Amino acid sequence: MARGSTFLTALLRRGAPVLASTPEDMPPEVGDPEPLPPVRRMRAMAASRMSARVEPLMIRATRYAVLLPLAYRTVLLPVAWLSVAVGYGAAPTLTVITWVAVAGNIAGVTVRLRVQDRSGRVTWSLLAADAVLTIAVCALGGVSPPGGSVALVSLTGTVALWTMCHGVVAGVLVAVAGVVLRCLVLTLTPGERIGRGDVASLVNASGLLLAAVVTATGALILLGLATRIALAIGLRIGHDSERVRTERVLHDTVLQGLEAMAVGVRADETEPGPQLARLRVTARAQAAELRRALTDTGSTDGLSAELAALAAEMAREGLRAELALSDIGDDRLSEARRTAVRDAAREALRNTIKHAGTREVVVRMEECDGGIVVITRDHGVGYDEDQRPPGFGVSESMKARLAEVGGWARIESAPGRGTRVTMWVPQ
Repeated sequence: MARGSTFLTALLRRGAPVLASTPEDMPPEVGDPEPLPPVRRMRAMAASRMSARVEPLMIRATRYAVLLPLAYRTVLLPVAWLSVAVGYGAAPTLTVITWVAVAGNIAGVTVRLRVQDRSGRVTWSLLAADAVLTIAVCALGGVSPPGGSVALVSLTGTVALWTMCHGVVAGVLVAVAGVVLRCLVLTLTPGERIGRGDVASLVNASGLLLAAVVTATGALILLGLATRIALAIGLRIGHDSERVRTERVLHDTVLQGLEAMAVGVRADETEPGPQLARLRVTARAQAAELRRALTDTGSTDGLSAELAALAAEMAREGLRAELALSDIGDDRLSEARRTAVRDAAREALRNTIKHAGTREVVVRMEECDGGIVVITRDHGVGYDEDQRPPGFGVSESMKARLAEVGGWARIESAPGRGTRVTMWVPQ
């Protein structure tokens, strides 16, 4: 595919494999959640330009396009045979070729669903076998009734198959070849005289083969529109998720570090040495935390070990965390849930440092309601939950983060009675 070609042009020229290509740009109209006229959305999709890079996983997925024509023939071939059997009687030859063709289509569907096709050779083998089977059906079934209808169903399926797999040009060429094949069968049939009925049958077959090309092209376009809309939605969700993740990382590292550095005591004005040392310790800790967040590949330790490391981290910032960790199978937690609980607990402890007016907190972990609960409890100044609006740390770094992994966070506080934060995730 030439670099920079439009999506619709490439799709019609090369068929389903184009669905695996990556766009150079994605017009906002393609994935716009607002209701748009279908023509406008399709025009935006058609105008998007494609790059030469393809996604290997999508290449394998697009080869499932062969399932639609195969399923079409699997259903209609028995119907065509039954109509012939009722009207003309079940000729042995026609019966054999019909059910061999049905078995071949079922085998094609089975192979397509069970065999991985990394190189595309399986798809080409299916197309070649299908072509041979279709030629056999047309040669043995004939053109005129009773066998002509069975042959025509097989031939239209082949045309649709090539159209979806290799584009409109391939589909048209196969349709023309199908008309030529039917003419040859009609001409070479012994004792067969070509009459007006035979000519009408050829004209009807030509129209049906053209309709198969048009129908397969429409299905290809709709499939392209669906994949492009799904891609646009995925890109938008991915961008939003990455933005939220970046905000959380900055909030949990850079912002928290700057706020911790800004907190001073009266002695700092007369003895700046301890304050400078504290700033350096905080800066090093936050730099290490930011580096960990950017390069984190997942820890093999359980949640208990991570909470212990978190307590050591908070100790460097002046918060003494008393741990009460039950001996439970916290290593069964997935990485996403373990990370969510750990980071939410870090936010709760940081809030204790900034707002509670105390340097002591209790951190408890235990099993509860089919999951694991982590509770932080301080006896600081507390606050009135009705009068204090939730900040980013509460709504995003704690509640939203846990909600994304199926958990929840509950904050209980009252003036003069401290704060209790309960965080739960399922195992």
